[in-house]
Amino acid sequence: MSHLCLCSQLAGPEVVLNPGCFGQAWLFEGVPQESWDDLSRNFVRRRLAAGEDLFRQGSRADSMHLIKAGSVKLWKITEEGRMLTLDIRKAGDLLGENVLLEEGEYPVGATCLEPTLTCGMDRKVFEGLVVKYPLVGLAVIRNLSRRIQHLSEKVGALSEPNLDHRLYEVLMNVARQTGTRVSGGWTIAFPLTHEEIGFLVGAHRVSVTRALGKLRDTGKVRTDGKLLFISDLLAPDYQPFRL
Repeated sequence: MSHLCLCSQLAGPEVVLNPGCFGQAWLFEGVPQESWDDLSRNFVRRRLAAGEDLFRQGSRADSMHLIKAGSVKLWKITEEGRMLTLDIRKAGDLLGENVLLEEGEYPVGATCLEPTLTCGMDRKVFEGLVVKYPLVGLAVIRNLSRRIQHLSEKVGALSEPNLDHRLYEVLMNVARQTGTRVSGGWTIAFPLTHEEIGFLVGAHRVSVTRALGKLRDTGKVRTDGKLLFISDLLAPDYQPFRL
């Protein structure tokens, strides 16, 4: 389709794009493909450098974004003025889906961890799509309901008592998404504080420190300056915890 061609033109031959587009995103699963054919000219495509903001906390939330290439860190400024990392999003992920439900401001900021290309859809474009194709609205409602159920199950999973198992899986997921493959595992080439890791696993910083110590003792994790190495050579009795 033409919008994929436009993304490729903007990215250039050196950038590997995620093959999915809005029509294949979880939010629009089940939406008839023909409803997308007249929308490609309205998508807003952006190419951003590492460290550049896709949007900032408190700015007007009027569009959602699909990451076509690269990765994005979601962060939040606390009342004390500290910046906390909340999540890492990769190519193929959606950002800002809440703009479809209500007007307001972005509750978090999004900053690129590496050169990133995004494809964006404005709220007014989506509303026009629903008016023209009512089945789009029905499909989105169903998919949001499924998402809410999935997130509820995920919150329940965070009560898993074995934090070092959960932490290992979260770090491995981040490494696969944004890290570098090396012999015996992966390296994450950007610094993560214990507090930031705590937000990724839903645990206090002190608990994260203890869990990281256990992972180091078993050889699953080691640090080298600001690099974090995660081994994928697990012990036979290790049972991975899936989020």
